[in-house]
Amino acid sequence: MDRTALSDFLRRHREALRPEDVGLPEGARRRAPGLRREEVALLAAMSTDYYTRLEQRRGPQPSEQMLSSLSRALRLTDDERDYLYRVAGHNTPDRFSGGGHVPPALLRVLDRLEDTPALVLSNLGETLVQNRMAVALLGDRSGYTGLARSEYYRWFTEPETARAQYPEEDRARQSRAQVASLRDAYGALGPRSRAGELVRALLAESPEFAELWDRHDVARRFEDHKTLLHPELGAIELDCQALFTEDQSQCLLVLTAAPRTEAAEKLALLSVLGTQSFAPAAPGGEAR
Repeated sequence: MDRTALSDFLRRHREALRPEDVGLPEGARRRAPGLRREEVALLAAMSTDYYTRLEQRRGPQPSEQMLSSLSRALRLTDDERDYLYRVAGHNTPDRFSGGGHVPPALLRVLDRLEDTPALVLSNLGETLVQNRMAVALLGDRSGYTGLARSEYYRWFTEPETARAQYPEEDRARQSRAQVASLRDAYGALGPRSRAGELVRALLAESPEFAELWDRHDVARRFEDHKTLLHPELGAIELDCQALFTEDQSQCLLVLTAAPRTEAAEKLALLSVLGTQSFAPAAPGGEAR
């Protein structure tokens, strides 16, 4: 780990960004150009103290997951991301294995989608980044680790929670679609890839997956119409559009509601509600 190179690299790239580059408001007058340290920490989902120590050459070696978050926060290119990993003392990620580095251009598109849920997914069903509306609708998916980062894995190993947002009558269709999408990634990446690891684990843990895998269905979903169940707002009918990167390893998933519909009204309310729950009604009175 080259602490000096890491510190200088982080500081230079932080100072080269402006709030509008990363979807943040300009805020109060700034004494220096670039993002503040606390803004980078917010974007990377880490503490300001941790990030500050990295810039001051006294922090611990960051994990690969932390470096991935910093790469997205600082809008690094693939080459810049690889350099960050090297000076931090890690091997560079394989660019063609469904990794978690989101291209800056794709992040800029996501930054501009403020009034509708949107998220970036890997070809292994991993949520790489979500906007505020996607967190409010789907929950924060940033805390998963290991194989559980994949929605495909959670769908078959944690069905009680992973399928709770789908009406029961649609779950069989979703199961088939999940397996067909994973089959597509498996064909592209091969049995010795992370896709292969995921398939082997699911074959060992889920008879349902094994039965569907044996059908050899292959499909990549570009669009879908589905109903999602929100704990506060109930059923919301949404159109889902997937926009794939050139190498097909990631997609930007945008969820929208038809104009002037009940679903559109619910999304507007969700924008205000965010991740908060409605307050319970006071005895003999209205909800607070």
